[in-house]
Amino acid sequence: MASPNSMSQGSNTYCQGCKPYPPPPPIHYPISNQDSRCEMIHSAAMELPNLTSTRLSVSGRRPGIPVRTKGGACASGENRDAGCSGSALLKEKKSVTDVSRMLPTSKARGCVHGLVATLITFRNMSENKVLCAAVFLTSVVCAACSRGSGFDHAATLDANGKYTIKWKFDETTITFEIEAETKGYIGFGISPNGAMASSDIMIGGVAHGEPYLHDYFVDQGRGVHEDPMQNYRLLYGMENHTHTVLGFSRDLQTCDPNDRAITDSTVRVIWAYHDEDVGPSGPVYHGADRGRKSLRLLNPKTGTNVPPGTAVFDLRNVNVPVPHKDTTYWCRMFKMPEVHTKHHIIRIEALLQEDHRGMVHHILLYQCDSTLDDSELQASHECFHPNMPDSFLSCETVIFAWAIGGEGYTYPPHVGMSIGTAADPVYVLMEVHYDNPALHTGLLDNSGLRLYYTPRLRSYDAGVMETGVWVSLYHMLPPGMESYVTEGHCTQECLRESLDMEMPSGVRVFAVLLHAHLAGRAIRTRHFRGLVELPPLASDNNFDFNFQEFQPVSPERLLLPGDSLITECIYNTKARQNMTWGGLSTRDEMCLSYLLYYPRVNLARCESLPEINGQLKFIGVKQIQSPLTTWPFMIKSPKRYSNLSFTEAMDKFRWTKKRGKAFNELVLTLPINVRCSKTGQEEWSVSGQTREAAGASIQGVIMPPPKPKSVRPPAAATCPVTSGSQHHCEPFVVVMAALVLVLHALSRF
Repeated sequence: MASPNSMSQGSNTYCQGCKPYPPPPPIHYPISNQDSRCEMIHSAAMELPNLTSTRLSVSGRRPGIPVRTKGGACASGENRDAGCSGSALLKEKKSVTDVSRMLPTSKARGCVHGLVATLITFRNMSENKVLCAAVFLTSVVCAACSRGSGFDHAATLDANGKYTIKWKFDETTITFEIEAETKGYIGFGISPNGAMASSDIMIGGVAHGEPYLHDYFVDQGRGVHEDPMQNYRLLYGMENHTHTVLGFSRDLQTCDPNDRAITDSTVRVIWAYHDEDVGPSGPVYHGADRGRKSLRLLNPKTGTNVPPGTAVFDLRNVNVPVPHKDTTYWCRMFKMPEVHTKHHIIRIEALLQEDHRGMVHHILLYQCDSTLDDSELQASHECFHPNMPDSFLSCETVIFAWAIGGEGYTYPPHVGMSIGTAADPVYVLMEVHYDNPALHTGLLDNSGLRLYYTPRLRSYDAGVMETGVWVSLYHMLPPGMESYVTEGHCTQECLRESLDMEMPSGVRVFAVLLHAHLAGRAIRTRHFRGLVELPPLASDNNFDFNFQEFQPVSPERLLLPGDSLITECIYNTKARQNMTWGGLSTRDEMCLSYLLYYPRVNLARCESLPEINGQLKFIGVKQIQSPLTTWPFMIKSPKRYSNLSFTEAMDKFRWTKKRGKAFNELVLTLPINVRCSKTGQEEWSVSGQTREAAGASIQGVIMPPPKPKSVRPPAAATCPVTSGSQHHCEPFVVVMAALVLVLHALSRF
């Protein structure tokens, strides 16, 4: 079925069964009578409402869609020669009230009544004459005030393209336009977790030519109630024979306990539609026409546009047999595009096999040793496996990261990833994390990455820095905890040494990817300068494991020598019976921030890890076996832990909420292992040997925990008293003046 978008392209037909309008003549053409004068105004602007359709558009944007109304020549298919013109309006002898009912909002209807009454009084003009101009200009008002006026962001919420959303926002208000393939109601809501319970929802539509909208909330038992405070404001509503469009707005912070505040964190949007409108008894259950999607409404993704003709290069797996196990990391070696001069990669996006979108959890791209040769190409093997090629061990530096839910990343116009110089990657390793908890068999995967590159160089080369908690079993979370906090430190010593040597003026961070696994609930990358905490580089208080993408940092943030960072993660392990370990599986955990910055420097990782001895002492461990011959290493005493690995000992300990909280407080004060890595396998002097292997524990440089720093208090939430009447259309004053001028001109004919 055709959507409203397709109906409005390539044709000037405004309502079903009516002939197309000819191209509009200039407004100054002489007109001989009142009917054709109205028709001239209608044709010139393509906006005059008629018996069948109220059509709104904004100059420079796609036209709107016809609105269903009752009766009239066009609706009945009769008198098609009238062309849905202004003359049809007058021949039907419709009154001001009749016409105003055809307009999409109460504000527009009020405009007609107010304008006509005022102008008849003061201009002594006939009602028909004034009506024609007033309806036309009211349509312009509606278009200028509402539909299509500068929506900056858009998303399709369902897999079939039947439900799309556009939005824009300012400091206090967010405005939406939803288009759905239905002639019944549209539902839209904000959920704490993607489920219906405890959600804040809007339901609206167009019934009998009249748009409507209601604000509801859902209790914990999934009961739907109309909200006493109606904070969603209807702007316009339109409908044709296939689709409905609703425009509405609300405050970001309504101070209504039944509403959910809209912040720059991840927002879990729920949606639904039904082929029936809301009746006196409330909305009918939507059935299967529903879904959910995570969006960052106030910090949306970058654009996807690249210049036409931009060269592309694909890095794809070829029929990788996904193993019959929970978690697999698969690695494959590639050679970057061979270019004879420096080029910049300007966009990278995931190429996911359609039926494997939920299985590919993340993809990392590593720079490998440039002294490798082409004999290593096409080498493909399970990562971190004893039999994997030795060349894989040379691939240490992350140069790009994609995670589930992301749609790729387009670099800002002044930055690109450099290829083609001696310092740039020649050979790269693509690591794909397959998540197969259902243990499916016989799966062959062909997912990968697409790189867009150009010889038109940007001003700066981009770099990637991995910060947070060094991935290791020493990162451990007790079970049964509703809120457990871990911290990964990028220390001032690491940033001072590396940046003083490489870029004393500092680097600018322009995007951050926050990364955790299933237990993650919130992440933020805190930024300190001395003892002063600056605003976070990035944060997400509603972290969604299935929605991880680069967040733009706007304005870009200067990172100076001597600054420090803390990647802070909050986890929920309430439903788990055993310890959760730092590791590769999605049932394990990570706490990482990937920083995109410029100009590129020789710093790949800036991470930390809590020292292990203090953690073991908490559960009563007195001595470990020496020398270390196994990994995880074994406990020697006390007797209750004898001959158990340290992971088994931790699981054996009887954890309670009180003990878990005390353990958390202890870990945040322990000395830390510091990792400060250059590109490749070299280290800055503030860290030591960092490779983990069977039979060896991880020990970088042990440092005392960073001194407590002053915490920047979060901005206090304000609850301004607002009402729908305060959100008015400023262009209306201009249109009023234009109306007087047009009517003055009409009176001269």
